[in-house]
Amino acid sequence: MDTYDILLYGSYILIAVGAVVAVLMPLIKSLDNPKSLLKTAVGIVGIVVLFFIAYSISSNEVLPKFEASPFNLTPAGSQLVGGMLITTYILAIVALASIVLTELNKAIK
Repeated sequence: MDTYDILLYGSYILIAVGAVVAVLMPLIKSLDNPKSLLKTAVGIVGIVVLFFIAYSISSNEVLPKFEASPFNLTPAGSQLVGGMLITTYILAIVALASIVLTELNKAIK
């Protein structure tokens, strides 16, 4: 086993631990105030609804070169990837628009 492999596995473990801690610690902290869990649930449901809208409008077309051996992409996988991409695009546009509107609001005040 090479040093790079050991460091990669170590980084995978640290990423997994960080993800678990990033999810569990706010949940533990929010048990003091259950109303804060409602905001989190609304956000998660909103993102899930946005994903299903994006998934339903994405295409399941697969080019012949992506059906071959290295990719083995199916129409369902293509539609899933398309839905994720559209969701990412929408969230990025919303984030950029909110940044611009916030800065304009601060400049006006």
